[in-house]
Amino acid sequence: MSDDTFDVDAWLRRIDYTGRREPALPTLSALIVAHSSTIPFENIDVLLGRPPRLDLGSLQRKMIAAGRGGYCFEQNTLFHAGLVALGFRVTCLIARVIRGMEADAPRPQTHMALRVDLPEGPFLADVGFGNQTPTAPLALRPGVEQATPHEPMRLWPVGEELTLQAKLGGDWQNIYRLSPHPRLAIDYEVANWFTATHPGSPFVNNLIVTRPGPQGTRSTLFNERVTVRRRGDPAERFRLDTEGDFQAAIETRFGLVLSGADLTAALAALDRKGTRGDTHPFFA
Repeated sequence: MSDDTFDVDAWLRRIDYTGRREPALPTLSALIVAHSSTIPFENIDVLLGRPPRLDLGSLQRKMIAAGRGGYCFEQNTLFHAGLVALGFRVTCLIARVIRGMEADAPRPQTHMALRVDLPEGPFLADVGFGNQTPTAPLALRPGVEQATPHEPMRLWPVGEELTLQAKLGGDWQNIYRLSPHPRLAIDYEVANWFTATHPGSPFVNNLIVTRPGPQGTRSTLFNERVTVRRRGDPAERFRLDTEGDFQAAIETRFGLVLSGADLTAALAALDRKGTRGDTHPFFA
């Protein structure tokens, strides 16, 4: 497959989408749900010391043909290609992750997101923020609470940037701060390399797989712990003990196709790094 050719039909089959294709808001909403609930967020290549390639050929081979997932740069690069192929007007943006921090925290720009311009106005589209991925297009209107199939979200102004916030447990929590300025592909190459290789990156040291589901469900695997959150209900948590437990959870709960060799290597990497039992407040 050529690195600059996108097979839109293969992508739509991969996400099990058979709906309307015109570049309109209902189509965008349905595509976000289909993509985010089918192609899981995961960092296994990063954990294994393989920084992801962001050319379309590599992404299609990995995430469409091989049944794998990816993290933000992979997910949103693929989604961008799909939207453009369907005729949407899309601008690539970048954000500073500020989960658990003040809205104006000085953080690097390490998250890719998309702006989609429609007759109704500009919308944020993002299928790659792990267990807080927005599951609906969000109008780029500051201060307006917006419903999604999961948590309510809003965009709060901080200088010239907009902070994405999610309403969790009755409180508004900061997720990331979005820059309004368009970005080039090379900007993501630099941010991707930093995120995939910096020794302090959580993606370098932990196994992370997430996927949103129906009825407001979000499932998260962080190292050896699975957390399942359902809107309005207490979280369900359980531990994976054996390699067989991991394989079953990854395949059935997260819909991820992963070779036995890669799973064995991922678990060995956790043991080598000493992080298999580690937890994280935002993946619990």
